Amino acid sequence: MNGGVALGAERTTLAELVRDEAAFRTWYDRALPRVFRFLLARCGGDPTLAEELTQQTFLEAIRHRDQFEGRSDVVTWLCAIGRRKLADHHRRRQREERRVRQLEVAPGPEAAWHLEDAAEVRAVLDSLPPDQRLALIYRYLDQLPVADIARLLGRSESAAQSLLARARDTFRAAYGGRTDA
Repeated sequence: MNGGVALGAERTTLAELVRDEAAFRTWYDRALPRVFRFLLARCGGDPTLAEELTQQTFLEAIRHRDQFEGRSDVVTWLCAIGRRKLADHHRRRQREERRVRQLEVAPGPEAAWHLEDAAEVRAVLDSLPPDQRLALIYRYLDQLPVADIARLLGRSESAAQSLLARARDTFRAAYGGRTDA
C-alpha cells in the first residue's frame, strides 16, 4: 500500500491513523521514543530541546501527512522532519546571536551599555517574552520601522507600538534602568 504505516500486523495510511484515535495513539506511542532518541543524540543531550523538536516533528508530520509516500519507514520520515526542525532551530539561534553580536561589537552612539555588559544584555534579551524580544531586535538591531515590525509579528501598528513600549519597560527593569532603549 503506497503511503502505508505499519501498525501491528496491519498497514494503514498516516491520514487514516489521524482519523482513528486509538490507532493513532498506538502508532504514536511506538514512534515517539525512537524519534525522541534520534533528536536527543543530535541536540547535545538537551532533553528539553529534544522534547520540543519531537513535538514540532509530529505536528509537522500530521500537517503534511499526505506527503508521506511510504517509500521508507514512517519513523525514518519523521526523523528526516526532525533533522530539518533541528537545523531550523540552529539557524534561528545563529540569526539571534548575530543580532546580539551586532549590538556587542558595533553599538550605536545611543547605546548606553559597553562591550563588558554584552553578556548581561544577552541574558536580559533571553529573559524577555519572545514577542517582546523580537520586537526589540527588529526595532533596534534590524532598525525596522514599526509598520514592518507590526507586519512581521502579525499585529496592528498600534499593537506593535504598545508591544515595543512594554518591551522597553521590561528590558529597562531587568537591566537595571541603564539604557535608553
